[in-house]
This record gives sequence, structure tokens and C-alpha cells, in this order.
Amino acid sequence: MSSSAPRASARPVAIWLLACCAMIFAMVVIGGVTRLTESGLSITEWKPVEGAIPPLTQQAWQEAFEKYQQIPEYRLRNDGMTLAEFKNIFWWEYVHRLWGRLIGFVFFVPLVWFVLRGHVRGRLAWQLGGIFVLGGLQGALGWYMVQSGLADRVDVSPYRLTAHFGLAIAIYAATLWTALDLLRPAATTATRSTRRLGPASLAFCALAFVTMLSGGFVAGLDAGFTYNTFPLMDGRLVPAGYLDEQPWWLNLFENVAAVQFNHRLLAITTLVSAIGLWWATRAAPWPATRALGNAVAAMALAQVALGIATLLLVVPIPLAAAHQGGAVILLSLALALAHEARRPAFMPQRAAARSPTPQTS
Repeated sequence: MSSSAPRASARPVAIWLLACCAMIFAMVVIGGVTRLTESGLSITEWKPVEGAIPPLTQQAWQEAFEKYQQIPEYRLRNDGMTLAEFKNIFWWEYVHRLWGRLIGFVFFVPLVWFVLRGHVRGRLAWQLGGIFVLGGLQGALGWYMVQSGLADRVDVSPYRLTAHFGLAIAIYAATLWTALDLLRPAATTATRSTRRLGPASLAFCALAFVTMLSGGFVAGLDAGFTYNTFPLMDGRLVPAGYLDEQPWWLNLFENVAAVQFNHRLLAITTLVSAIGLWWATRAAPWPATRALGNAVAAMALAQVALGIATLLLVVPIPLAAAHQGGAVILLSLALALAHEARRPAFMPQRAAARSPTPQTS
């Protein structure tokens, strides 16, 4: 939109998109708990339609359990698991998949309705259609991830896990940005300070996203269960064996010590950057910009504290889930700040309207 004020029909579309964001946020947390409880491989088939119905009889439960007993995770890690214990992990994965189906339904049906009513058209229609396609690809990527743990591994590939997580965050960010565009269209002029603040905020968003991806590798390698001290790792600032893998770049993705160290380093860098962003917003003339700068810095500090607590307490599920959710909240605040920095004309215009007109002699 080029107008500086949103159309009346844009508000319900934006509210719907924000509701979708809330559902994606919940999905990220549910996915984190599913991973932490080692539930992700409990359903060994992908049935997009039939899979929406869980086992309803004792025989159906037994058949699902027998399929799980054929994969390496059961044979090498959970041999002797009872049916009751299997049900506990099954329900987490079932809820994870069912919530994904529900997000697709909540996104697609209102989208069709808004298009038919003319509230969504042109470029916006293409943007939202693209997000829906990404959502479908996310479901396929989720199954591709699960497949990696059904044959030769006792867990899923860290690469596929991180890709699945990263795509979820990308879909969330695109949906949130679109909603913000509808609620608060960008102004057409910018001041010197906002021309710098906008790119700086977007750069911070990119840094936060990379830090989140590094957390995906920490989760995929179970790296949080080692080196449970801070700030040192086994008494060293840089852990021994940091470059054990060859070629060297494999250490970034497959070396437990390097992956955890890199996540720590990125987290601290993100915190320092958040403080710098907060400092830059102190001079902004708009209260919303200053408030978002404060929120970004506060959330970054809380997120680092959550991460340290999760590490020191050896990854308790509630704290680890809160840490994953906190990362999404931090990214959301940074995106809102970056978007707000694109709206520099409003307050100066109002201030100019209130100022007295100079008298001529």
C-alpha cells in the first residue's frame, strides 16, 4: 500500500493474520516440546487426511505401537516401552501435526473469503498465496525430517530439523510483516535517523534469525545436555575439540562443542546488538519507536537469562520451551521496530501542525 493510512477493509485482514501468527507461535512451542520429549518419531506414517483421526480402539493403538517398534529409536533407545508410555509421546506428535493442519485451515478458508469479497487483491493476494504455499511446503518438509529418523538413526537429522524450524520462523515473520503493513502502512518520507534505524533493525532481525537457526543445531545434536556451565565450557572459554571435524566447516553443524559455543557467542552478540539498538532509539521522537527499542533490549536480556538457566539446569522442558518461545517474541519485537522505523512522517507532521506559523513583517 502506498497510502499513509490503512483502508477500512485492511483491518479485519490484519487481525486474521495476527491470529495466524499466534497459532504459528504456539506451533513453534509445541514443536519444541515434541522434540524435547523425543516424541517426533512416534507416528511413522504421513497421512495428511486420515492422520487427523487418532487411534480410537485398543487394536488401532497396538498397530500404531507395533509400527513404532520397527524403527531404530525404539530398538536402541526405548526398548521395553509400554503402550501407556508410547501413548504419552504419540499425543505430543499428534497434537503437533493436528495443529499444523488447523493452521492451514484457518489460513486458507478466510483467505478465499477475503479474496471473494475483494478485501484481498493484487499484490497482497499474491503475497498471501505465497505464504500459503510455503505452509504446504512446511508440512512436506516436516515429513521429510521425520523420514530421516525412521531408518538408520535414533533421531532426526539436525539439518532437516533446523530447516523445518527455520521455515516456520520465515513463514511467521512474513505473516507478521504483512499484518503490520496493513495496520500501519509505511510513510513515503524518511529522516536521517530513521533511514539508519530501519536497516539497523532489519540487520538485527537477521542476526536473531541466525541465532535461532544455531539453536536448531543445538537441539538437533542434543548439545544442551553437555557443557552445563557458564560462561566457561569444561573450564575453558573456547572448548577443547572445537575444530575436531574435517573439513573445518563441519564443526559449525556437527561438532557438539562448536555448535554450543557458537550459539553462546551468537546469543551474546545478539544481546549486545539489542542494547545498541535500544541506544539508537532513545533519540527517536516517536514514543512507539522508543517503547519498541526498550522492549527489544529487555526481551534480549530475558532470552539470554532463559538460555543460561536452561543450560545450567540441564534442559528442563518448561524452561527450554520458554526459551524457544522467547526467541520468537524477540524477533517479533525487532520486526515491529523495523517496521515502525519506516513510518517517520506522522509525528513530525503533527508537530508541524501544532507549531505556530511564523509571522512576516
